[in-house]
Amino acid sequence: MNDKLGILVSSDRYIDHLIGITKAAHRAGKKVKIFLTNRAVLLTKNERFTELEGICHVSLCSLCFESFKVDRPIPIVKDQDFGTQMRNVEIMKDCDRYIVL
Repeated sequence: MNDKLGILVSSDRYIDHLIGITKAAHRAGKKVKIFLTNRAVLLTKNERFTELEGICHVSLCSLCFESFKVDRPIPIVKDQDFGTQMRNVEIMKDCDRYIVL
């Protein structure tokens, strides 16, 4: 196993769950990759979003990001971390466990 956890988030309602799961996985020595799509891109404006810094890698669906008119810059998300649903598929393939919130 490669000890990687992938998390797909499609709702802006689960910031507490996302942070809790990510911190627990990080403490357990797992690498965490997150893909935000649909309304989850709005989580980037939540004051707690920066708690994910340094403990995971976050990618965003660029189409959803544009659709919801979220402003840049986004804390902890680099320009190369914006992608299509193909990025989500790559995360699925790369991780040995994958959950959906």
